[in-house]
Amino acid sequence: MNSITYHSNSIEDTLRLGRSIGERLRGGEVLELISDLGGGKTTFTRGLADGFGSTDPVSSPSFTISYVYSRSDGKKMYHFDFYRLEDAGIVGNELSEVENDESVVTVVEWGDIVHDILPRDRIVVRIKNIDDSRRELIFKFANRYSRLFT
Repeated sequence: MNSITYHSNSIEDTLRLGRSIGERLRGGEVLELISDLGGGKTTFTRGLADGFGSTDPVSSPSFTISYVYSRSDGKKMYHFDFYRLEDAGIVGNELSEVENDESVVTVVEWGDIVHDILPRDRIVVRIKNIDDSRRELIFKFANRYSRLFT
């Protein structure tokens, strides 16, 4: 596994980093976002979706469990949030279906309960709060995802 660390000094920096990586997403990637509540997972995802080419509004799926963001060529980004679930249930089935779809980017928040479903070579993004506005984003990824971080 490879690892790279970025530092964000603002919400705008986090959006910009997400956008930069999102521009390189092709479909088939699975990203697991790990942080505390309010850590910047949705902000980072907003940047990812924008860079990926979706004009859909991005918000936290904590209450709805999942959102789908589309772009004009039919590719999609699925955004799952398992925070409020004790069991993955039917949403885990949906995750299993889309994470192997080469036309879909999959973003998972609070993925502990679906850990066994997630692919081993997913991109893990750990976001650490330094203070109210600064974050450290640590990415762990397989060689095949190196193109996202150049």
